Amino acid sequence: MPVAGASYRIDDLQDDAFAPGRPLAIVPEPENEHDPNALAIWDAERRLQAGYVPAEVAPELALPLQAVSLWEWREGDRRVGLRVLVATSEVWIGRPRT
Repeated sequence: MPVAGASYRIDDLQDDAFAPGRPLAIVPEPENEHDPNALAIWDAERRLQAGYVPAEVAPELALPLQAVSLWEWREGDRRVGLRVLVATSEVWIGRPRT
């Protein structure tokens, strides 16, 4: 899915933490005044925010979630958008199945 609001965080998106293949953190924001279902997308260390899971998708997702940067949009040498893969921890690829 494309990251919503990435255009407001272009400077943060330049960090290598958002390069394709990098793990990301999905952080619920129940106190978000605009959307109590908001799910923020951060780098794995939660230093920089890329944007949000699209508002129409977020309420359908069951927590906890894991994500990885999948694809990037570039204009010249700058990353201007991301597409991420989001999955519950039970179906995450590379995680041992029990």
